[in-house]
Amino acid sequence: MEQHGADIDAIVVGSGPNGLAAAVTLARAGLAVRVYERSDAPGGGARTSELTLPGFLHDVCSAVHPMALASEFFQRFGLSERIAMIVPEISYGHPLPGGQAGIAYHDLERTAEGLARDGAAWRRLFAPLLKNLDAVSELTGNQLLRIPRHPVGAVQFGLRTLEQGGPMWNARFEREVAPALLTGVFAHTIRRLPSLAPAGAGLTLATYAHAGGWPVPVGGSGAITRAMADDLRAHGGEIIVDHNVRSLTELPPARIVMLDVTPRALLKLAGDRLPHAYAADLRRFRYGNGVGKVDFALSQPVPWANAELRAAPTVHVGGTRAQLARAENAVARGRHAEQPYVLVSQPSIVDASRAPAGKHVLWAYTHVPRGSSVDQTEAVTREIERYAPGFRDTILATASRTAVEMEAYNPNDIGGDIAAGEVSMWQLAKRPVLATNPWRTPLDGVYLCSASTPPGPGVHGLAGWHAALSALHREYGITTRPELGPHEKG
Repeated sequence: MEQHGADIDAIVVGSGPNGLAAAVTLARAGLAVRVYERSDAPGGGARTSELTLPGFLHDVCSAVHPMALASEFFQRFGLSERIAMIVPEISYGHPLPGGQAGIAYHDLERTAEGLARDGAAWRRLFAPLLKNLDAVSELTGNQLLRIPRHPVGAVQFGLRTLEQGGPMWNARFEREVAPALLTGVFAHTIRRLPSLAPAGAGLTLATYAHAGGWPVPVGGSGAITRAMADDLRAHGGEIIVDHNVRSLTELPPARIVMLDVTPRALLKLAGDRLPHAYAADLRRFRYGNGVGKVDFALSQPVPWANAELRAAPTVHVGGTRAQLARAENAVARGRHAEQPYVLVSQPSIVDASRAPAGKHVLWAYTHVPRGSSVDQTEAVTREIERYAPGFRDTILATASRTAVEMEAYNPNDIGGDIAAGEVSMWQLAKRPVLATNPWRTPLDGVYLCSASTPPGPGVHGLAGWHAALSALHREYGITTRPELGPHEKG
């Protein structure tokens, strides 16, 4: 559907979840939208491919999607009506030495019961956040400079973030399992532990684990991309792949230009057109440490020593809270950890479509210093084997990407930084500039809509949606949010 001669109202550069969210929103408002994608297919961090052997479907970047059910954009889009998503009974698990394991069930009470003496502490930590889920979603799904609409919930979330992000983070718990279980989620942010940003992000993800759960899309993350691309095309939009935009001057005339790129890429695309002060802010934007990713084709499920983990689609490997902090703090100092934290997803235990009958796929990454060129296959295999003896014998094939190769695949992952910018408290507020409308740039009609803008990383589409709503208001005077549901005509 490449109508290259047609008039274009809006152009989107980059077709990750945020770029597609922006495109869908603009098309639903009646605009003629064109998306340019440098790769051979849309999706960015939400693609699924045969990376190891034929018939083994691996998620190229993201794998499990806590934000897919919590995101206001995806709720309005009706994602759960458009694609099949499995919400497992276990949201995530965490093995410890000696065969112990912490299990975070979708059910809060069941989780608390399994944590024995620390169960009541876990319940007290999360029950108020679940009761005030709207406050958690507002704080972490917008991150704008405004007074919270749910002040009580905001205070409860803030106090817990201060507790778990500071030197008192162990005061609540008596034993090792509960704090390790929690720290495995904190470590998603690739930051020093303890600190505030990992605590805030981790508490949010852990709250969603007990609320909507951590869903696994049937067929892989690419199902999310296909649903968005199909909706865009159904409303007159087009996607042009294998097209690398190197300058804004290359683009055809359009009233709106949406950029699903990093601040560094915006500087290159704009050339010398940006005001000095704004350009200086973009140059000061910091990028975080990276990941080394490994995908496995397996002959059987991972033989975790703790049998309960065999039913957990997501497993955080890294030992006790102290061991996790040691590993993450080594990376924060620019070193590879001796016993690294490993984030593991085993989607084929709940989605049989991901591998040939009786076989399985395993997705894993570990944290590494920004720009690392060290292959992490052995490091990841060794850490999983530590808690799943015999794991090596199940491996049929592997495929890996170093941090440098992550950036080569997706330029938004600078140095392997899958968050498109360091996740610190300052850079969650100043992302990439401190403003009430951080998506709008000083260039007429040009907006930034990547994970380098609020609310930050994750497959949620919110950055693209907010940017598109801002553009509709500013450029067309449209203040009514377009209907996005699957049964709406737009």
